[in-house]
Amino acid sequence: MTFESLHIIPSILEALHEEGYTQPTPIQEQAIPPALQGRDVLGCAQTGTGKTAAFAIPILQNLHLQQAAGPISKGIKALIVTPTRELAIQINDSLSAYGKNLRMKHHVIFGGVSQVPQTQALQRGVDILVATPGRLLDLMQQGFISLQQVQLLVLDEADRMLDMGFIHDVKKILAKLPAKKQTLFFSATMPPEIAGLAASLLHQPAKVEVTPVSSTAETIRQSLYHVNREHKKLLLAHLLKDSDIKTALVFTRTKHGADKVVKDLLKSGFSAEAIHGNKSQNARQRALSNFKNGTTRVLVAPDIAARGIDVELLSHVINYELPKVPETYVHRIGRTGRAGASGIAISFCEHEEREFLRDIQKLTGIQIPVVSEHPYPLQAASAMPREESNTRRTPNNRFSSPAYGRNHSNHSSGARRNTRSSY
Repeated sequence: MTFESLHIIPSILEALHEEGYTQPTPIQEQAIPPALQGRDVLGCAQTGTGKTAAFAIPILQNLHLQQAAGPISKGIKALIVTPTRELAIQINDSLSAYGKNLRMKHHVIFGGVSQVPQTQALQRGVDILVATPGRLLDLMQQGFISLQQVQLLVLDEADRMLDMGFIHDVKKILAKLPAKKQTLFFSATMPPEIAGLAASLLHQPAKVEVTPVSSTAETIRQSLYHVNREHKKLLLAHLLKDSDIKTALVFTRTKHGADKVVKDLLKSGFSAEAIHGNKSQNARQRALSNFKNGTTRVLVAPDIAARGIDVELLSHVINYELPKVPETYVHRIGRTGRAGASGIAISFCEHEEREFLRDIQKLTGIQIPVVSEHPYPLQAASAMPREESNTRRTPNNRFSSPAYGRNHSNHSSGARRNTRSSY
């Protein structure tokens, strides 16, 4: 399959070739043709699959062909809504690259910076607007933006917008859009609220799913600790005493939970920060920068808020709480073990999370190896955990290391692909 076979116009093909693009990725191959035909698209794909080009190329081509056919109305004709500043900038850069040979005006708006340059660009005229929900809604309410001329809408990383608390802003934005429009909807997972939103927006969409989310990297060694909820913070502190855990990305299900874990870790003497939608843009960037440069050893994030985090040589991912959506487990642990490097994924499971664990193991097709020898085994709530002083082991005992996952045989190498639809 080549880009030429997708019926992309020469001016965009030339730009793609200059960017070094030779063959379309699976999502581009599947999403571009129906999008060029004007169909709605429901894409299940995560960051790194090439989905930006999958929606940017059809937008550029369809608007260019309209432009070539005769005068078109002024105003924003395509709106791309994405959850973070970083993604918005990346998408706008991609539009510049793919559309370098076209006469198409595009601009990006996001919060955390002065709105003046953004409003000035809007007043000069914009064909394609890339925006984060908060700043978009703010400028709409101030009267700087009208969406009455929008013909094409893209919702990118919809599940992440839900996780970051933007879904109500998104619904307010949707209410101001014309009823008749083409919609391209992308999400890595389909929790009920996102599936419902997609169903309300899309008309007979072409459904595209790539890179089955059931498969876990063979380079990731997984392990499972059964533990009471009240002992999780003690177990986490115990594991982090291992100096081999250079960096750890810890996942919770909620923002409040992430803040609580950070508070507990700081009390125990570990450097930790949280990153989630309730933090300011500057605070999120500072936390991520500190984690990348080693100033902060532990970064704590709720579910999808960390999907865009790409940290080289991240050694450990720790699921402090198991996710309710099993596909999210695969995305979480995929933060480590990248580019052929080895990684370790540790998961805690309490009584009430057993159902989540069953769903995860059914999806991935593997039984996560259980570490039974640790100071805080699952027990009746009234029972006390075994003290570490009572769990003496010889240095040669494989359980002597808190980060036991590295000593497992690689059970995850047997993970089989599961093509179950996650729509």
